[in-house]
Amino acid sequence: MTDMREQTEQRSGGPRLRTRAVHAAAAAAQGDGRPLSVPIVRSSAFAFDSVDKLAAAMAEPGGDFVYSRRGNPTVQVLERVLADLEGGAAAIATASGMGAISGTLLALLRPGDHVLAQSCLYGGTHAVLSDLAQRFGVVVDRIRAEDAADFEARVRPTTRLLFLETIANPTGQIPDLPGLLAAAGARGVVTVVDNSLASPVLCRPIEYGADIVVHSTTKYLGGHSDVVGGAAVFADHALHGTVWTRAVELGSTADPFAAWLTLRGIQTLPLRMSRHCANASVLAERLEAHPAVARVQWPGLPGHPSHERARALLSGFGGMLSFELRGGREAGRRFVEGLRIARLALSLGGVETLVTHPASTSHRELDDRALREAGIAPGAVRMSVGIEDADDLWDDIEQALKAA
Repeated sequence: MTDMREQTEQRSGGPRLRTRAVHAAAAAAQGDGRPLSVPIVRSSAFAFDSVDKLAAAMAEPGGDFVYSRRGNPTVQVLERVLADLEGGAAAIATASGMGAISGTLLALLRPGDHVLAQSCLYGGTHAVLSDLAQRFGVVVDRIRAEDAADFEARVRPTTRLLFLETIANPTGQIPDLPGLLAAAGARGVVTVVDNSLASPVLCRPIEYGADIVVHSTTKYLGGHSDVVGGAAVFADHALHGTVWTRAVELGSTADPFAAWLTLRGIQTLPLRMSRHCANASVLAERLEAHPAVARVQWPGLPGHPSHERARALLSGFGGMLSFELRGGREAGRRFVEGLRIARLALSLGGVETLVTHPASTSHRELDDRALREAGIAPGAVRMSVGIEDADDLWDDIEQALKAA
């Protein structure tokens, strides 16, 4: 699995992904004495000697820098790096992952358009799709992502967009990317894939036919819980131009310092993803064997419904897992409060291990029956596995399970 995927990372005899992630070139670096770190250009505006040149620079993306909401040297380096790592033509770096998702949807959808979306989606994506349906008359239907049959059954002449996640949060569901993307492409439906939980190290959806890949760069790409950002990567320049215009209007452009922090994180992304995946494997297997745990959801486990698809599509199974405690809601609460190394926090993808108990936080208004109807067990715990020593993490989990 890994050897085959690594071969696809190399293009035309050039450097492989692990090398390209390290060497981001500064936009204005020339001659000797070039900076090793991409400079942070904080200027809000850029001066011109000619009115005509200024007007020409404002006409489209990719020209001379005019105003940092429209383009910035540091942000441009991040965009080029992300496009390269994902195998895309161009990218837009945004102020958050939801900035990338919302900007893309608002740019592409009109009243009356039909959207098909994977049934298990990040809550923020669900919220913006629901808002578009309620306020602007966009019709949204959910599909099973296991194969293309449900897409074919629900697609309409008005279907404009298909939205998927490479690895669903927190179930670990892996969609049939090749089948779904091919079916959508044959119908002229634009495809958007959220690749935040996989990163381009584990999967590059454009290689399977995706039109747009979105990221919360806050997560694995940044990787250190110190930056909020997002990105949209495009398979072709036409879609990029359409969304770029709307992104400029919405003001969702990334800040130069945030872009620099993300670039710094990307340099160690392949190393970190390898450790995230390895640690998650150790913990998932041990949790599955623990008597206090009813179920573990991680696509690397042979019993996971998406295991075979994950083996085929991913070069690793990811650092996100969830598990259900037999003791229910209170056991889940006691467990997350009893951890000493892992931290109780809502984000994911950082170097440190983070946990949440949905029944006590994001879904606290629901009783146990309502939780199960939503597909969330009262004792469920979501864990973003960090890069600490796996045995230290397991010792921490064991002592917290005893207390739960």
